[in-house]
Amino acid sequence: MNQDATIVITGLGLVTPIGIGKGLFWDALLAGRNGIRPISAFDTARYRTHRGGEVQDFDPARYCQRVPPKKIGRGAQLAVAASRLALTDAGVESATFTPARVAVVCGTTMGESPTAEAVDTAIVCGGDDGLEKIAPSFPFQFPSDMIPGSVARELELSGPVMTISTACAAGNYAIGYGADLLRFGSVDMVLAGGSDPLSRVVFTGFNSMLAVAPELCQPFDRNRKGMCVSEGAAMLVLERADSARRRGVEIYAEVTGYGLSNDAHHMTAPHPQGRGAYQAMIRAMEDSRISRDSIDYISAHGTGTPANDKIETLAIKRALGDGAYAIPVSSIKSMLGHTMGAAAAIEAAASALAIRHGVLPPTMHYEEPDPECDLDYVPNQPREKRIGTVLSNSFAFGGNCATLILSRYGA
Repeated sequence: MNQDATIVITGLGLVTPIGIGKGLFWDALLAGRNGIRPISAFDTARYRTHRGGEVQDFDPARYCQRVPPKKIGRGAQLAVAASRLALTDAGVESATFTPARVAVVCGTTMGESPTAEAVDTAIVCGGDDGLEKIAPSFPFQFPSDMIPGSVARELELSGPVMTISTACAAGNYAIGYGADLLRFGSVDMVLAGGSDPLSRVVFTGFNSMLAVAPELCQPFDRNRKGMCVSEGAAMLVLERADSARRRGVEIYAEVTGYGLSNDAHHMTAPHPQGRGAYQAMIRAMEDSRISRDSIDYISAHGTGTPANDKIETLAIKRALGDGAYAIPVSSIKSMLGHTMGAAAAIEAAASALAIRHGVLPPTMHYEEPDPECDLDYVPNQPREKRIGTVLSNSFAFGGNCATLILSRYGA
């Protein structure tokens, strides 16, 4: 066990509705680009809303070189692409690490549910020969573990492979678990993150809850109308700092610590006093051995729903005290929408880039302050700021709460 190991991020792979690759993604964030558009993946005519976030111009054949892209689901395709981008960004060549010493840890909310949706559609709408139209590979695409499993097969990695399905907090869970594998000396490198394809099931569910905004996602705004369903993937390369120094590669940030909790309150609603969110933040700071005065920026869960934004604001103030009013908070879901199991991983990547570049991404579409959301939400424009430490929140259905803390390496 190597409890004192410093774990760092050396590679970022992003596949999102506002850009593929860290460069396009970061430029779009700072430009405030909106990735929410009319949905094309399925017919929304019978729904009350019609917009969401889809990854545009995505060709899985560019990234799937060993695993045939038609034999894996879209979630796996997105994860493979993000993983290849992350490894390239980290300067990792096949001979650099022993395959058995590289882990893949991937969070997801819905897994490969579009595969099941396609089967259902064939049965219901396909007539007598509907089932015959289903590709033989479909049953093998569906299990959620096929997402990290496909990454491992594509990249010929034979280390631990883990699926974490703690809904929208899954990306932070995956990064925290990956850091633990490295601290305990179980592996030498981890691909950690999350992936979720756009799902008709989740779009239906959130619409039935009246939780989807008809046009824009407006986190923390007084007139916010809900979240926007989206898709995407992010995978981060984690390794020990001594390994990164030997390889002479850029270090984006240190994974200082993380905290997990559960509201133990309701299947979909947050605890009225933000109990789980508060505990996750406190535990993350304790794990990181930092004080609340050390936090320079908060990457919010910030979904744009009335309850979530109010409760997250309350929990931040409980966890950080009066100092919360001096800490900038922003939500990139205002541009991306909610990418489900990929959200926390995408936000972790954005946080690492914010540390690297000294710029805070904005909360877009912020028009009218809400008295119950009274923090500094970096409205509508990026902000230059030297960042030492970021606290990144992700809160999910089932009460799952996860907070990740990233810090400037060597600060």
